[in-house]
Amino acid sequence: MSTTGSRQEGEDLWAEVARAAEDLYNLRDTYFPSNPLDKISKLQAQSDLSLNLLDSIPLEERKSSIQRAKYEYLRGKILDVLPDYKKEAEDHLSKAVKLNPSLADAWLCLGNCIWKKGDLSAARNCFNLALSKGPNKKILSLLSMLERRMAQGAENQATLVEQSIQHAKDAISLDVKDGYSWYNLGNAFLTSFFVTGAWDHSKLLQALKAYQNAEKDEKMKSNPDLYFNSATVNKYLENYERALSGFEAAALKDPSLNASEEVQKIANLLDKLENLMRGQARAKRLASMASSLVAINSNSSHKRVTIDMLLDGLNKGVAVVGKVLLFVKHDNVTPLYYLVCDSNQICFVLSVYGISKDAIKEGDQLTLLEPHYHFVDFSWKEKHFDFKSIRVDFIEQVLVNGKALLRQHAVRSSIYAQHKP
Repeated sequence: MSTTGSRQEGEDLWAEVARAAEDLYNLRDTYFPSNPLDKISKLQAQSDLSLNLLDSIPLEERKSSIQRAKYEYLRGKILDVLPDYKKEAEDHLSKAVKLNPSLADAWLCLGNCIWKKGDLSAARNCFNLALSKGPNKKILSLLSMLERRMAQGAENQATLVEQSIQHAKDAISLDVKDGYSWYNLGNAFLTSFFVTGAWDHSKLLQALKAYQNAEKDEKMKSNPDLYFNSATVNKYLENYERALSGFEAAALKDPSLNASEEVQKIANLLDKLENLMRGQARAKRLASMASSLVAINSNSSHKRVTIDMLLDGLNKGVAVVGKVLLFVKHDNVTPLYYLVCDSNQICFVLSVYGISKDAIKEGDQLTLLEPHYHFVDFSWKEKHFDFKSIRVDFIEQVLVNGKALLRQHAVRSSIYAQHKP
């Protein structure tokens, strides 16, 4: 065999191994069997085949430091595809970056491997070293993910999440059509919503927009976490129908997620709200409760209206006065739900964010300033849900028995809903 022919064959094998490694990671990101152990088994089998292919590269094609670095990098990358940390993978990747410090993807893989070990600051250093070799959307996305992981329990968690958002935006600036980068930005905004106290709905709207952009990329349509996280956003935006269909889609794509439980929780909540609303509408006390609403001088310039006068969305410059009929217990920490009636004896659901549970009690008269109104009207699994809803996010939006709430009534829920950060 000629030297040229040997070199050509070696180059073809290198390319074949690189493709096999990419296929391996594509399998990891798109294969979600009902039994997660089946995925591990398939990844292990494919990994073994890829390693055998790598070892079939002739020794004379691995002699230079560049070739040895490539070999160590590919071996470490293939070994690292499984979810658990493997020291063998770290050893090979460490050798790769020593032999060729300019190999950005080896730094990326090494950072990911060390992350699994739990050394987050060392992983961050690897990603930053990888970025020093030049801009790279994949590295920026991983760095963004790592910063969100580092934020959990950290004193400077809000700062770390803001850095995560910026790195996600930087990744998008390199490829505005890359669905994974948009998905990552959506996750960053969703994490920011939780970290800052689960009240700032602008974060949810930004997350939803990012997820919608992610869905435009065909390769993201097989990602169950995209559907799950987008459904989580819709749940907190109280877009119940979209949340239900999103969680259901996620459950079909990856049965190991608890998406089916989320569907059941929302369905149970809606059933409960609908039944309580019907019961209250028939209650004899409703007329007396509505007539007991008194005009309180709140020194407010807001125009007093009833709920049937509200428009969908934020209603500026107006106030709705109502009586609290019931506090509604349900499965989640946030929001708090109450049944309220206005002076026209119209019952509605009040969802409350950012306010402590002890601030509002049954029998209280509420003045809701600049209410965010939504009419829930849709069918799901042969059940029809039909009720009026108001959402408030700040203590400044509620007067209780004519009095402003105290600062101590403001709360920021320290909740982390399940989503892939």
